[in-house]
Amino acid sequence: MASSTSKVPVAQADTFPDGTTDHVPLRKKTYDLRKPHITDQPITWANWYQHVNWLNTYFIVMVPMVGLISSYWVSLQLKTAIFAVAYYFFAGLGITAGYHRLWAHSSYKASLPLKIFLAAGGAAAVEGSARWWSSLHRSHHRYTDTEKDPYSVRKGLLYSHIGWMVMKQNPRRIGRTDITDLNDDAVVVWQHRNYLKSVLTMAIIVPILVCGLGWGDYWGGFVYGGILRIFFIQQATFCVNSLAHWLGDQPFDDRNSPRDHVITALVTLGEGYHNFHHEFPSDFRNAIEWWQYDPTKWFIWTMKQLGLAYNLKTFPQNEIEKGRVQQQQKKLDQKRSTLDWGIPLESLPVVSWDDFVEESKNGKAWIAIAGVIHDVGKFIADHPGGKALISSAIGKDATAVFNGGVYSHSNAAHNLLSTMRVGVLRGGCEVEIWKRAQSENKDVNAVTDSSGQRIVRAGDQITRIGRPITTADTA
Repeated sequence: MASSTSKVPVAQADTFPDGTTDHVPLRKKTYDLRKPHITDQPITWANWYQHVNWLNTYFIVMVPMVGLISSYWVSLQLKTAIFAVAYYFFAGLGITAGYHRLWAHSSYKASLPLKIFLAAGGAAAVEGSARWWSSLHRSHHRYTDTEKDPYSVRKGLLYSHIGWMVMKQNPRRIGRTDITDLNDDAVVVWQHRNYLKSVLTMAIIVPILVCGLGWGDYWGGFVYGGILRIFFIQQATFCVNSLAHWLGDQPFDDRNSPRDHVITALVTLGEGYHNFHHEFPSDFRNAIEWWQYDPTKWFIWTMKQLGLAYNLKTFPQNEIEKGRVQQQQKKLDQKRSTLDWGIPLESLPVVSWDDFVEESKNGKAWIAIAGVIHDVGKFIADHPGGKALISSAIGKDATAVFNGGVYSHSNAAHNLLSTMRVGVLRGGCEVEIWKRAQSENKDVNAVTDSSGQRIVRAGDQITRIGRPITTADTA
């Protein structure tokens, strides 16, 4: 995503199949690669202007300002407005369906007519050649959120949106990628070699001629169909670098910054489902649900029906759902870690039955359920079944009472009970055996989450005991 004057990174100085390299050095012949780059020096009042990429600044900031000012004198005609919107989508698809999904990610294959159409649209967007754009984008995916990411959002939202272009970058710091496949693509090679001519033709001359010859609005074609349309499509594309890494949800992975949001999708022709895209970059879709806005996906699918696109890649649905479930589980684990599940059984002291009874007689409101001692003193007054019933169980084994003998308590009651644990009864019970096995690192059937915390599912609380099987009454 850059202006037509951006330089090809030094790391990408590959030769074309015909052996020529005249496309590479978009710099002065006197340029010394061994000379320290300006970005190696801190920005000061004395050298700030040397850090600015004035060519990009001119085309991305100053020219749109001229167009905006000119609109005061050039009225917008309805036909010109309709054309500008249609041409906006044409240029936008050149970036999203062409530069991005076809050439940067090879998510499908296109026939020669479709490649030419998309390369022309990309030139109309004025964001650099397909070769340059795709090279940087591959670096972005390979080194997301790192120093080698050419437009890392970790350097700031404004930097990832436009700062990385108006400020000079050291090409040696951009992560290297393999673009040999792009060098073998005749359309990509031709557009790269003839990029300035392509830009002038598709971005400026065509809008002027269409609006001028069509309904006599030459100036409208230049201002609205050309300059301002270019500005809007550039800003929309830049949102993929900034907004798509800042606004929205992360349903598939949250280790890096990409996010999904419908607002970003609306302004980027469907590129806003960026969390999915970074997880499954080879998929020709960004939106996988039928109701999600992704006109680029619909365009590619339509081209397939017309025989102009083929080998559309989609990631296996089973693997997509794996990623979704794993992220949901991660969020559950994070939420689980904030909850009080009671003292782990292996951390509780072992108490003999006699000591349990003695402590209960001495004023402690202890009850035993399934071999675990609980202090219910602070809960007696709040017991829904009344004080008398719960008080009658103090100093006794209330396992049967709690599990249906008097009342079959709810899942919530078992969860609450777990927060009242104070000890484990000695006496050969399975809880004590489990505790000893845990301390000795023996095989224990305990499921833990990603943070190492034991997962207690509904109905699996240690205090929940199943009722005995009902048998026929004796005679």
